[in-house]
This record gives sequence, structure tokens and C-alpha cells, in this order.
Amino acid sequence: MGLEHRWRLFDMHCHLDRMTNADEVAREAAADGIALFCTTVSPTDTLAAQARFGTMPNIRVGVGLHPWWITDGRCGEIEIEQAAQLAAASRFIGEMGLDFGPRYAANAQRQLDALEAIARACAGHPVEGRVLSIHAVRSAGEALDVFERHGLTAIAHCIFHWFSGTSDQLTRALDAGCFFSVSERMLATKRGREYARQIPLDRLLLETDVPDPLDTPYSAGQIESSLMRALHELARIRGTDEHVLSAHIAKTSSGLFGLQPRPSHQSDNQ
Repeated sequence: MGLEHRWRLFDMHCHLDRMTNADEVAREAAADGIALFCTTVSPTDTLAAQARFGTMPNIRVGVGLHPWWITDGRCGEIEIEQAAQLAAASRFIGEMGLDFGPRYAANAQRQLDALEAIARACAGHPVEGRVLSIHAVRSAGEALDVFERHGLTAIAHCIFHWFSGTSDQLTRALDAGCFFSVSERMLATKRGREYARQIPLDRLLLETDVPDPLDTPYSAGQIESSLMRALHELARIRGTDEHVLSAHIAKTSSGLFGLQPRPSHQSDNQ
């Protein structure tokens, strides 16, 4: 079976590059049929990850500008400009977004300015099939304001990672055509389980958001276990067959990745 037909699981938000044994994890994941969206946190990390994983068929590297890195000064104006330049030429963007939680809200305007710069760069340089992985804590409405103002919800695939906004914001994001990547940690909360029940099947994705903390060792086996636990819980919540659900999510994810999922022996219409 060719590489293009072997992917059975997709982790749509993880920090592969911040695993201390990342090369080993990437190889193990490829051997196990797992594709990974490596979301970075800064343009420096983006460039390093692109050089490291750019030739691996199961890895997609996103241009990163994490709001935490903006807030604490690790990413300043130079990094914001660099991230915007990289984003303009890239199909995969993430992790970026806004965090207006108590620890980060004081720098809300700086975060907004950075997100505006990236959104403006993407809108000015459309790339077919562009995918964005979005961090939005207590800021889903503001993030949607930015994306809609620049038309990104219409010309790109916007994925809210671990969505925790209000019910009205979920409805707005769904109406805008957004996707949602769900982890087992999201499903450990009452709100997360309810949102996971409501999200249409063709907008539903899996993620791990590992490692936590960053810069620690991990394994492809741990990624698979986390994805499978999330899948099992999703099937329970939604009252559907786990294998059918897995096939649907893999089909959606592979389309975003530009890959082909492993063929299923079960009909998608079951």
C-alpha cells in the first residue's frame, strides 16, 4: 500500500517540534499511519520545524505566533512581522490567535494587532486549501471579528482548537464554516462534551495538544492512545459507531492535509 493511502489517524493540533525526541516520534507516527499537524509557537520555531519535518509525508508544519509568546515578550514586533511574511506564503498556519484570560488580557490589544497582521497577510496572498489552527480563550468573538473582516472564513479552513467560547459563539463559528479540533481534555469538561455533541460531523477533528509541558519526551503510541480515547468518548457522546466516526473524521482531516485516508471497509453512509 502506498504512503498516500495509509493514514488512519490525524492529530490536528500538536507541538511535535517541542518534543525532545521529535524525530523519533515523527518516524513512529508515519510507521503507525498517524499524520500530525505540528503547530508552532513562534516564527523561529516555524522555520526550524519546516527544515526538520518538511520532507515527511505525514507532517504538516504551521506558521506559529502564540498569544502567550506575544504577551510575555518572547515575540515582539520583529517576530510579528516575520510571522506575517511566513504566513503569506504558507498553506498551514498555527498556532496563533488570542487569549483574554486573566493572565494575558492586559496585552489584548497587542495580541489583536498581531492577529490582524497575520490575517491581513493571508487575505492579501490567498493560498488554495489554507488551514489555520486557532487559539481563542475568552476571545472567540474577537477572533471571528478579525477573520471575517479579512474574509478568511470564506477563503480558508479555520479550525478552533479546544473551543471554549459561549454557545452563541459556537453557533457563529459554525455559521462561518469553521472546524473544531477536539481533545480528550476538552471532553473532560461538561461544556466540551456538549459542544462535541453539537458540532456537525463534517466539521469535527481530533487533536492532542501534546506535549504538556513543552520540551519533554513523548511517543507516537501516546499520541495514538490520546486520539483513540477522544474518539471513543466522542462516539459515546454522539451515540454513533466508533469505526464509522473514525472514518468520517479521517476523511475530513485528510482533505485538510491534502492526503488520502486509509480506505475503510465500512460504508460512510452507515
